[in-house]
Amino acid sequence: MEKSYVSVFLLLIVISCALAKDAGKKDSKDTPAKPKLPQTLSRGWGDQLIWTQTYEEALFRAKHSQKPLMIIHHLEDCPHSQALKKVFAEHKDIQKLAEKFILLNLVYETTDKNLAPDGQYVPRVLFIDPSLTVRADITGRYSNRLYAYEPSDISLLYSNMQKALKLLKTEL
Repeated sequence: MEKSYVSVFLLLIVISCALAKDAGKKDSKDTPAKPKLPQTLSRGWGDQLIWTQTYEEALFRAKHSQKPLMIIHHLEDCPHSQALKKVFAEHKDIQKLAEKFILLNLVYETTDKNLAPDGQYVPRVLFIDPSLTVRADITGRYSNRLYAYEPSDISLLYSNMQKALKLLKTEL
């Protein structure tokens, strides 16, 4: 009789352990391994940076803070935009230098035609000084898309950011 109680007791322990393992697996399937963070104004271009929400807000901040404005036109589903975004966000020097700018990234076109001096393509990066003048002299390396940058152009973008800051100091 005692052996049957011990056998039943061991059987109950084995069953409860098996059920506990199955319950643990179900919980891990219900919760994703990496929770998706809510969308921020950075849209992945640098979450630690301060980004403006609208073009009008960016112009206001640039004028009143006397900082240059850097506008990044891109599309979420564009592979060229995604590639540039990845390199931009991972480049420590660019992220540090970007703190000296008013930043705006746009996934839509504005009504201001000055922001598309040579067409509406993405990705393109334009600089605007605090006097609200588009710096047409700060360009990328392409003659047919003056404000386009590719991931391989990240050092040129960095030097153009430095140029925008230097011109700001010498002209104002």
